[in-house]
Amino acid sequence: MRAMVFTRPGTVEMLDVAEPEPGPDEVVLNVALAGICGSELHGIGKPGFRQPPLVMGHEFAGTTDDGTRVTVNPIGHCGSCDLCRAGADNLCRERAIVGIHRAGAFADRVAVPSGLVHPLPDGLSWEAAAMVEPLANAVHAWNLAGAPRDARVGVIGAGTIGLVSLLAARAGGAGQVTVADPTPDRQNLARRLGADEVAAQLDGEFDVVIDAVGLPVTHVASVDRLRPGGTTVWLGLMSDEPAFDSMALVRTEKTVRGSFAYTDAEFGQAIELAADVDLGWGDVFPLEQGAEIFTDLMHGRSDVVKALLQPAAG
Repeated sequence: MRAMVFTRPGTVEMLDVAEPEPGPDEVVLNVALAGICGSELHGIGKPGFRQPPLVMGHEFAGTTDDGTRVTVNPIGHCGSCDLCRAGADNLCRERAIVGIHRAGAFADRVAVPSGLVHPLPDGLSWEAAAMVEPLANAVHAWNLAGAPRDARVGVIGAGTIGLVSLLAARAGGAGQVTVADPTPDRQNLARRLGADEVAAQLDGEFDVVIDAVGLPVTHVASVDRLRPGGTTVWLGLMSDEPAFDSMALVRTEKTVRGSFAYTDAEFGQAIELAADVDLGWGDVFPLEQGAEIFTDLMHGRSDVVKALLQPAAG
């Protein structure tokens, strides 16, 4: 079958690879659409979390051999440790992620553990189904922020994670949402999706700030723009440099929370939410063009907010 393979630092290639062989309690899915994640674009420059050769792709939807439409929570977990028993299965010490620790969905077909498969509601488009995974990240971040109703919310970044964070905050009862991004086209999309205000950068004071970028400058802004006692949630992964003033953090009792993925329960919540929000702003490309599109995005192409790859049979 055809697949896009991370072959060496900074490089993906379209290759012929072996068909997936399911293990016990696994199922092979026919991929309908698979989204390119920003963490993949930034993560292959210096292999660490991801090691080549690897078929990436953890945001996807498809069908079982009997035609059932499904999506997949890519985070495998043991189900029995202290964290899993406490409902924090996303933090399981034994977690194994589809597209990172095992072959993912930038391919015609993918094998996944049966327990990670979630059926899709009738009528949900493939585009929306492939966006459930990033939406689940936003659901988790909103929950970590305390899901405060009527809150003043600032979102830094209008890429995919910033935009789904806007949608989750809106659906979760936020009072006012401001999205900061320097790109006019992305500002316009944020406004279309329900932002009350858009700007190149945040100004003023917020109860919650969501940093969907993760650069030192956005880390600083996410803390500076909080009211005393407010909470910022970090989802962006573009830098490991925190950069904020830790002394000011203490004196104002602000909270910085890291957000990693989502629990399986929150993934289910995202499937339900996907039917009620606008997730139709991705651009679909043939899988065969995947390496070209991925490379363009990695080198700064900005006219595509979310690229979705479609296998020939999808």
